[in-house]
Amino acid sequence: MNLSSNVTLAILAGQSRPDQLKNHVKGAIANGVTKEEIREILLHATIYVGLPAGSDSWRHATAALKEIGAY
Repeated sequence: MNLSSNVTLAILAGQSRPDQLKNHVKGAIANGVTKEEIREILLHATIYVGLPAGSDSWRHATAALKEIGAY
C-alpha cells in the first residue's frame, strides 16, 4: 500500500480529472498498489463524490489497467 498514491487517486476521482487519474493509476501500480486496493479506493470515493464522477473514474482506471496489462 502506498498512502500518497491512494490519496491522489481518491482526490482525482473527486475532481473528475480522467487523464490525470489514468496516469496515477499506472503510477500506483508501479508503486505497489494492487488492483484490489484501487478498486476499494474508487468504490469508497464514488460514495462521496457521486455516481457521475465515480463512474468516469472507474472507466478510466479500467482503461489504464488494461493499457499496462494489469487488468
